[in-house]
Amino acid sequence: MAGHEGAAVLLALWLTTAGAGSGLAAASAQELAQALQKRYDTVADFSADFVHVYKGGVLRKQLTERGRVAIKKPGRMRWEYTSPESKLFVSDGRKLYFYVPADKQVVVTSVPPPDQGTTPALFLAGQGNLQRDFTVSEASENGRATDIRALKLTPKTPQAEFEWLILSVDADTLVLRGLEAQDAQGATSSFLFTNLKENVRMSDKTFTFSVPRGVDVVSDGSR
Repeated sequence: MAGHEGAAVLLALWLTTAGAGSGLAAASAQELAQALQKRYDTVADFSADFVHVYKGGVLRKQLTERGRVAIKKPGRMRWEYTSPESKLFVSDGRKLYFYVPADKQVVVTSVPPPDQGTTPALFLAGQGNLQRDFTVSEASENGRATDIRALKLTPKTPQAEFEWLILSVDADTLVLRGLEAQDAQGATSSFLFTNLKENVRMSDKTFTFSVPRGVDVVSDGSR
């Protein structure tokens, strides 16, 4: 999912569990999910650098992008892609804005209510629950390093943007390492996170988007 679709897949789940200790390294998938949800509930905001790799789709292409993400509950996100193309994906909790300067266009959509499904990005921003919204199982190793544990998350309610997610965490500390998602066409988006910082009391201004002059605005028409 390139572009704003890819950003919506991030994302992601922010479930860093630094300091959780090695006691959960051998826990079952359900026990691990419970611990991750508990830790996630304590995270009010976070920021990180990311590398996003997209593979597949109709054109069977591969694309690697880099940038920085900021998340603040409830519902605020800022995905700033810096390479190879400048792109910005912002949510202020009510509206989602996707802006590509080269296209001179802003796409505006409404954030769906919590009872109308949960994208990974919106779960990350405080909308949704890991055990309530997903069927959790241990992901197959597939060459994964021995110091990594991975959970496969299959949504209990079918989602338009993804079929399943794989969340990778450090086997001992349970710190978030990566997230992979697959859509209905078999395309995958994977994210690797570095320079993680949490609970830094971000200002709401970080998630304010002003439409630049001279660009077209495409809206879903809702208020």
